[in-house]
Amino acid sequence: MSGYVNYSLQANSLSCIRDDRVLFEDLSFTVNAGQVLLLEGKNGSGKTSLLRILCGFREPDAGDLSWCSDALSDSSYYSDLAYVGHLEGVKKELTVYENLKVALALGQAGNYSITEALTRVNLEDFDDMLVGALSAGQKRRLSLARLLMTKNVLWILDEPFTSLDRQGITLIETLMSEHCAQGGMIVLTSHQDLSLQGVNVQRVMLS
Repeated sequence: MSGYVNYSLQANSLSCIRDDRVLFEDLSFTVNAGQVLLLEGKNGSGKTSLLRILCGFREPDAGDLSWCSDALSDSSYYSDLAYVGHLEGVKKELTVYENLKVALALGQAGNYSITEALTRVNLEDFDDMLVGALSAGQKRRLSLARLLMTKNVLWILDEPFTSLDRQGITLIETLMSEHCAQGGMIVLTSHQDLSLQGVNVQRVMLS
């Protein structure tokens, strides 16, 4: 393992309330370098709400988070994470290549160039196509290509396999395994069983 060996994310007694309903409470976990945390549970159990808390989009109703044992406000946490949600986060009026140029300008360059990232997600022949003309699966691949181009230790993924065929799912699982092998970390929601070779996968069930 190399790269991000000493990184860790700690959640301490987190609680989340929405519309006067407790989604979860007193939730604690730790994710270390090379590990995956899979959030499971039925729709409405709070999986996406927890991801939003991890991304800083909302505050927990109780508890706190720390990054490498430091409070988030005193750390590099937000520059160290990359988020891919239900919506792909791409601009349909731009080309595939232009979308990745924008993503690269907003982040720190990673191990892959734009061309290499597109090749890895099987979009190498679509670089000059407008994103609005892509299929749902191709848009999902494009959103995940951003993860390869930018240097982020923590990937936070909300249902990353949506709209992907079996080949696409296998590709993303391979990329996730490689990220963890380099010391990266992943927190994700998924209704699908994961097949990640040699990766320590923790599971949290939200009821």
